[in-house]
Amino acid sequence: MDRLPASPGERPGAAQPPAGPAGAGAGTGFGEWAFVQSPCALAVFGADLRLVRANAGMELLLSRTEDEVLGLRWAHIVPDRRGEAVERGMRQVLDTGEPQSLDVPVPPVGRGAGGAGKWSGSVGLVRDGEGRPCGVCLAVHPRPTAEQRSPAPGGTGTGTSSAIGGSNVAEGARELADRFVPGLADVAVVDLLEQPWEAPTDGGGGRPHADTAAGSGPGSALDGSGAPGAARGGVGGGVVGLRRMGVRCAPEVGGEAVLLAGLGQEAVCPAWSPVAACLGTGQGIVCDAAGPTVVRWVGMDSQAAWITGTGIRSLLLVPLLAGGMTLGIAVLGRSRTRPFAHEEVERAAEIAGRAAAGIHAARRRARDRTSTMTLQRSLLPQTLPDQAALEIATRYLPAGGPAGIGGDWFDVIPLSGARIALVVGDVVGHGIRASATMGRLRTAVRTLADVDLPPDELLTHLDDLVIHLSADETTTTGSDTASGIGTTCLYAVYDPITRRCTLARAGHPPPIVVTPDNDAYFLDVPPGPPLGLGGLPFETAETELPEGSLLALYTDGLLQTRERDIDEALDTLFAALTHPSTTLDTVCDRVLTRLLTHPPDDDIALLIGRTRTLPSHNVATWELSPDPAIVAQARQHTTRQLTAWGLDHAVFTTELIVSELVTNAIRYGHPPIHLRLIHDHATLISEVFDSSNTTPHLRRARTYDEGGRGLLLVAQLTERWGTRHTPTGKTIWAEQTLAPM
Repeated sequence: MDRLPASPGERPGAAQPPAGPAGAGAGTGFGEWAFVQSPCALAVFGADLRLVRANAGMELLLSRTEDEVLGLRWAHIVPDRRGEAVERGMRQVLDTGEPQSLDVPVPPVGRGAGGAGKWSGSVGLVRDGEGRPCGVCLAVHPRPTAEQRSPAPGGTGTGTSSAIGGSNVAEGARELADRFVPGLADVAVVDLLEQPWEAPTDGGGGRPHADTAAGSGPGSALDGSGAPGAARGGVGGGVVGLRRMGVRCAPEVGGEAVLLAGLGQEAVCPAWSPVAACLGTGQGIVCDAAGPTVVRWVGMDSQAAWITGTGIRSLLLVPLLAGGMTLGIAVLGRSRTRPFAHEEVERAAEIAGRAAAGIHAARRRARDRTSTMTLQRSLLPQTLPDQAALEIATRYLPAGGPAGIGGDWFDVIPLSGARIALVVGDVVGHGIRASATMGRLRTAVRTLADVDLPPDELLTHLDDLVIHLSADETTTTGSDTASGIGTTCLYAVYDPITRRCTLARAGHPPPIVVTPDNDAYFLDVPPGPPLGLGGLPFETAETELPEGSLLALYTDGLLQTRERDIDEALDTLFAALTHPSTTLDTVCDRVLTRLLTHPPDDDIALLIGRTRTLPSHNVATWELSPDPAIVAQARQHTTRQLTAWGLDHAVFTTELIVSELVTNAIRYGHPPIHLRLIHDHATLISEVFDSSNTTPHLRRARTYDEGGRGLLLVAQLTERWGTRHTPTGKTIWAEQTLAPM
């Protein structure tokens, strides 16, 4: 970015600013001078959130020149959690287009007059000449001191220069009530609409209603059958969906118990009440607590009983307006000092407006979190597959910190030959886009697993996919933060027949094995690079696991705890895994209980499996000669074995399958040829191996074709079939689900 946008157009004949210094180039001009000389510390960041401009005030604040910080992110300039929070705020502005107010930490060496850590900031969106988002602008200014926030005689004492927010809706409502008392009112009540209304367009908050402070006379808006717009959100002539979220009462005022009793309760206000009038018009109201409309309202609405219980004499009502929506209402009362004046409505509306912006942002964050959680839950496995290779238990905990839900996932995928694949991954970033990226990657892993790729080849294909996603993301949004670059993944395949486990990992923590004799250790799996970097290979590790071994896969959020360093967390994890337990669910719960003392700052996915072994008498293998006459012998082997297993009802179908697979291997493959039958509970698997690498393809034979119907017949007789390649050849397999006898 060469320069800031030009200042507004100049009037004909108006005095022009003097020309810039010679050789200043196109970056000079009135707007440029205003940026450089602004008393406020200003910085402009590009769409990748890297610094592209900083004025003299920002250089003074950071004690670093623009050249020293050019191209850095704020989290690199101020490397702590507060710096990361500012960067998250910038990202939110880029995503939503709505400005953000936030605390801005500065380095301790900063020469700003306010000192380190005593600054507030605002982040706004920067658009290019065609109106497209191209970056953000950060404006930093000193936070008011306690003396500056203290009320002057006759003032509000509300600290109007500071932001009102809160990490959630309830906290924002409570903070607003606290801000009003005792500086502006003796009592403050904040009621929020559970479903916000569209804000009225015929008037705005901060202007007094037609009612007078002396009371509501006949014909005033508060004495009619309804206020303008009050019917919105009303049922049966009343405003519903209001819930009391914040109350504050000065210590000298009685009736605090009445206020606290209503906290969290729902209110139904009559359509002619002051609350309905304020919400309906979007304007502030001042009224006498002894007026007939207020007295009538107090008598009909139990949530208004505090007006009588606290001895209130004057009321001021202001709506909470933000984002084109009416979020609720603040009702202020005075009992000891002079009645509210109409001039104070604007002051109260200003405070309420800032609070409404914070509440609106908190509500949006809660809504986004709910949407992200729903998406994340829907993309994770809803049930675990029924299989005999492993006993499995899983846990998923979403992040509870300000960063939001991430893209951690796990999966359990049945493979051919009674094998099982275990997957755990962690998508970089947080929010709904990270969850969506997770869903794409999980689907890709399942697709690649279905073609029986070895773990290292699967991760290579997944790495290519992330690179393509990154290119698409950069093209459409100019950012790669949600494309999956930096994603980690661990893919493991366990064979219950050989008890061999084959694994590969892409930047992911290694799995932990606990043997039946309680010996725990990390599996030595070569640490491949995270996904999306490209050009680097992944390596496979293979090990034999005794029957009854525990295999624990997890994401790094499990070990990133506030109270423990990594070594202590690992010791705690090993101790929890080695503690004797009857079920894997107990093991999972113990791991989480011992490692977590608060909601995690990052997502946690935990998958624990206990290995099983398929008995040798459930597997039968024969070596066949490459002679067409051997097909009849293969059928005989099949019949005898199925009879021994008590599966006579499956003999006819299995003979057809074996005959077609063996014939295909003899005709198109190379010796040696092996036939293997696997009986796994209600599943019967037929496998034929040969040493060629040709892959059979399913096709539909024409009427007069003499061949081409074998694999079609196999596909129609079985639940699943496919080809599994090995370094020495291929295996064509077919899986049947046995009907109960």
